[in-house]
Amino acid sequence: MPKAEKNHLFEDERAGAIYRTAARMIYERGFDATSMSGIAEALGMTKPGLYYYVKGKKELLYSIMSFAMGQLDEYVIGPAQEIADPKERLQIIVRQHARLLTQQNEAGVLAILMDEVGGLSPEQKQSIVERKRVYFDFVRTTLDELAATDSLQPVDSTVGAFSILGMVMWISRWYQPDGRLSSEEVVSSITRIALGGLLRQGDGITAPVGSDLLQT
Repeated sequence: MPKAEKNHLFEDERAGAIYRTAARMIYERGFDATSMSGIAEALGMTKPGLYYYVKGKKELLYSIMSFAMGQLDEYVIGPAQEIADPKERLQIIVRQHARLLTQQNEAGVLAILMDEVGGLSPEQKQSIVERKRVYFDFVRTTLDELAATDSLQPVDSTVGAFSILGMVMWISRWYQPDGRLSSEEVVSSITRIALGGLLRQGDGITAPVGSDLLQT
């Protein structure tokens, strides 16, 4: 699996404002309903000024998705790769992905990965889909390893992997940072639900693994 890429989209103040605003608008309205004119207006910029930073809407979406995949590489996949035990590895995958969605200010960019790849060019779509496939295969392989030690419930590993990722990614659609539940309460509940439904009785959740990886 490739090493996590560094993406500095959000470090330049002006460019960062563009990407954050665009990500939030696409997240809330959808790609088709978000226009370059609307993004420029929201930023108090002219369209020519916006095009100084961004070549077009497809390139903007692709850059945001690439940033999101880089976040997954750095905070989820990379740390999980270091763990040999598949049960602990699965736990950190779920925990860190859920934590990333509930604690990072740019969590909306990860939500875009769910359903906006259709807005990309064929080449861009292939690149993002391949990176998503690497993550999916990593989760499925972890479940296969659990099955090999008779620690997995009698479920198909492909179904299990899709179910885990669907459950975690959906957090971004309902979680409210200022709501009743804290980030860690959501992370703990999602982890218990996910692992409780997949691991055989007696192979449940241990003490938090890698719980400080996203702490600031």
